[in-house]
Amino acid sequence: MKKSILKDKSFSFAIRIINLYKHPSEKKREFILSKQLLRSGTSIGANIREAFNGESAKDFIHKLSIAQKETDETLYWLELLKETKFVTLKEFNSIYNDAVEVLKLLRSSIITSKNKIATTHYTS
Repeated sequence: MKKSILKDKSFSFAIRIINLYKHPSEKKREFILSKQLLRSGTSIGANIREAFNGESAKDFIHKLSIAQKETDETLYWLELLKETKFVTLKEFNSIYNDAVEVLKLLRSSIITSKNKIATTHYTS
């Protein structure tokens, strides 16, 4: 089975999101923002997994695009949690940088996949 940096990073990121979720919900009794973060942050990897089982190249790109949107939403919830002091700046910076890294990997994979489709289309 071929290793996927994107799958591995998104899985590790989901674990970090779950662990971060515990802090605002258990320690600070904040449930709404942290639950949104949990949902979007863990769905990134789930959509990436779906992409790798896609029915076509276009389906693969579509699922990665959904993961990209979920990553951007996760960044939004992280920013809100930081600005409302439910997470520390240290916690925020660490996980935010990981999210940005996943987002860059997703964007790169989407562009590469679209270029492959375009190249295949023109050479056929």
